[in-house]
Amino acid sequence: MATEFTVSRKLASLYIAPFVLLGLADIALLLFWGLDPLWGFMILPPILFISVIGWIAIRTGFARDRVDDEEETGVDEELA
Repeated sequence: MATEFTVSRKLASLYIAPFVLLGLADIALLLFWGLDPLWGFMILPPILFISVIGWIAIRTGFARDRVDDEEETGVDEELA
């Protein structure tokens, strides 16, 4: 069975920070190359959305629970 597992908010933020910084660097690079600033506003919401989803998955232990289930049984449950 799944055990109760949570990661602190600070640790989850540290795990997600490189992805957020990479996305922001991508936006800065696009703007540096001379693209219209509207593109930055269009690209920013998906970057933030995926980062928040990742933070929630790490914070609640969802990502860890999926790996633990496969390790315990030794078989992917969808194939069983």
